[in-house]
Amino acid sequence: MALIEVKNVQTVFGSKVVHNGLNLHINEGEIYGLLGPSGCGKTTLLREMVMLQEFHGGSIEVLGKKIESISERDAQELRQRWGVLFQFGALFSSLTIAENIALPLKEYTKLSKDMIETIVKFKIKLVGLQYSDAHLYPSEISGGMKKKAGLARALAMDPKLLFLDEPTSGLDPISAREFDRLILQLRDMLGLTIVMVSHDLQSIYDTLDRVAIIDNKKIAYEGTLDEVTSVKSDFIQTFFKEHA
Repeated sequence: MALIEVKNVQTVFGSKVVHNGLNLHINEGEIYGLLGPSGCGKTTLLREMVMLQEFHGGSIEVLGKKIESISERDAQELRQRWGVLFQFGALFSSLTIAENIALPLKEYTKLSKDMIETIVKFKIKLVGLQYSDAHLYPSEISGGMKKKAGLARALAMDPKLLFLDEPTSGLDPISAREFDRLILQLRDMLGLTIVMVSHDLQSIYDTLDRVAIIDNKKIAYEGTLDEVTSVKSDFIQTFFKEHA
């Protein structure tokens, strides 16, 4: 079953056309990659899916809701059903790790302080951090820890969908592969559907079930990695060689 359907999406910034008729679908339970050359609009598409950016034509349906015509009330409810990990974690620098993770729970629920603290402890452990780290600030932790803290916050509301923007960028190879394993474990443990923008070829091979490659403002190829990489195309061969 498709949880996300993108139909004929068009995106324009001034006189620059970024997307000109994008079509793709993302199935329940899969880890789906948005790939393509720099500047092709991967992160833009992800931001459109989570209603952080408007598109100018076509339709995006997420969890049964067409977001181009959604009411404010339905939009608020929908936002609570997904989590987003931005490229650099996007943690609030004035809040501790625990306070960052607790933020959506305080914002969207009426849970008690004790219950929120219990959930925060669980999410911290879930992503492989120590609870002794909970009271540190973002400036006091490593890049890898920031990613994990951002992931814990993205999971705070028990989302059905998880969006990841370049989750392994800036990490050393060992930390990057550890993060890949964590993503796979969380998908299986929590029954998540994951949408990921990535340039990390090892991560692409290790984690993704299906991919869409954006080129020339459209989806050039969509399918499993085996299907896509077996296409006789100079663009595909060059793309995967350049990202090796």
